[in-house]
Amino acid sequence: MTSTPETFSSTAVEDEAVRICRELIRIDTSNYGDGSGPGERAAAEYVVGLLEEVGLEPQLVESDPGRASVVVRTEGRDSSRGGLVLHGHLDVVPAEAKDWSVDPFEAVEQDGMIWGRGAVDMKDMDAMLLATLRQLARTGEKPPRDIVWAFFADEEHGGEKGAGHVVQQHPEWFEGCTEAISEVGGFSVTLPDAATGAPTRAYLLQTAEKGIAWLRLHAHGRAGHGSVPSDENAIVRLAEAIARIDAHPWPRTFIASVRELFDGVADIVGGTWSEESVEDVLQRLGGARRFVEGTLRDTANFSMLSSGYKHNVIPQTASASLDCRFLPGHEEELMATIAELAGEHVEIEVVVKDVALESPSSGELVESMKRALLKEDPGAHVLPYCLSGGTDNKHLSRLGITGYGFAPLRLPEELDFVGMFHGVDERVPTDSIRFGTRVLGQLVADC
Repeated sequence: MTSTPETFSSTAVEDEAVRICRELIRIDTSNYGDGSGPGERAAAEYVVGLLEEVGLEPQLVESDPGRASVVVRTEGRDSSRGGLVLHGHLDVVPAEAKDWSVDPFEAVEQDGMIWGRGAVDMKDMDAMLLATLRQLARTGEKPPRDIVWAFFADEEHGGEKGAGHVVQQHPEWFEGCTEAISEVGGFSVTLPDAATGAPTRAYLLQTAEKGIAWLRLHAHGRAGHGSVPSDENAIVRLAEAIARIDAHPWPRTFIASVRELFDGVADIVGGTWSEESVEDVLQRLGGARRFVEGTLRDTANFSMLSSGYKHNVIPQTASASLDCRFLPGHEEELMATIAELAGEHVEIEVVVKDVALESPSSGELVESMKRALLKEDPGAHVLPYCLSGGTDNKHLSRLGITGYGFAPLRLPEELDFVGMFHGVDERVPTDSIRFGTRVLGQLVADC
C-alpha cells in the first residue's frame, strides 16, 4: 500500500509531539563536556519506552555508563534504495537557573511557546521525529525506503560518546544508508518580496557545515618568584599568542552554498550582492545573519584561560582554549596558520577535531524536503545555507552518508531564533512544532 502524508500526520500526532517535547525537556541531560553531567540514559530509556509502546524494538547502547544512544530501523517499501537516517541528539548544554525567567527544566508552556533548555537544540526535533515514528508504527504503513531513526548522546561535546561511538561500534545499523537529516535547517526567515511588496518566508536548508577544531594552547616558560623580573613568563607568552591569533585577518571565502544563499536572497528582495559588498544581503536575513556571517571565513575564538596557583609565583605554564571553525577544504591551512601565529613557545593540543561537510543542493531528497515545506507553506522559498557550527552528520559521513540539516520550523518574524541556541530563556513556539511535525510527515511519505 502506498502511504500518504495524511498517514503520518494529524492533530493528534501534533499534540503528541508537543507533549513529548515538554517531557524530554524535563529530563535534565546537561552535557558539561567533562563527564560530570547526568548523562542521557534517562532520556534514552524514555525514548525506548515510547517506541516499545508501539511495537518497535529499538537498540539502546552506552559508550560509558549513563551515556546512552537509541537506534531503530523501519523497513521501507523498497529496501533496495539507499536508506535514510533521521537523527537527533538527546543532550543539551547546561543552563544556569538563576539567569532564566523560568525553570530551564520545567518545560513551562506560556505565550504560545515551550520554554526550557533544549527547546530548539534539539528536543523539539527529537519530539517531532518520535511522534512521526510512533504514528508510522501504529498505522503499519511503510515509507518509500528504509529509515534509521537515531537519538544520540554527546553531540554538544563533539559526539564521540554518542554518534561517534555508535558509528564505530555498530556500523551495521546503518547498512545501505546513503543520506541523513539532522538539525539546524528548515527554519524560516522573513524577507521583503520585491515582486509582491509583502513579507515572504524563506526556509534555510542546511547543505554544508564548517569543520571543528577545539584546541588547547599551552605556553611554557620559567617558574619563579613574583618579585623577580622574568623574560620567560608563560602568561606573557600566551597573551602574545592570543593577541596574534585574535588579530589575524581570516580572508573571506564564498563556498557554493553561501553563493546560492546570497543569490536567492538577492532574487527575492530585488537586490544585488558582490564579494566586496555583502552587508545588504546579511541585513535582510535578520537574526539568521549571525549563522551566515560565520560561514564567510574561518574563525578562531578564545573561550577559556587557566594558569597559576599563587599570587607571588610566576607559573611555568599557561593555557587557553581556542574554538576554531573551518570551511570545507580549509582544515590544513587553518591548523598551519594557528601553529605559526602561536609561536615556538606554545604547544598546541587537539581536543576535538572533525571534518567540514558540503552536500549537493539538488537531488531527490532535497526536492522531497522542498515539496514537504511548500505543501505546508505555499509561496515560500527554500534556499541552501552553510551552518557555522557542526552536527552529528560529521560522524555519519565516515560511513559515506551525505548529511543535511532539516528540522522544519515556521517561525514568527519577531523571534530571535538564532539567539535561542545555547541562550537564556530558550523557547520554541508550539505552532512551530505542529508545523514541523506536519512537514516531517510529508517527508516520510515522500522520501
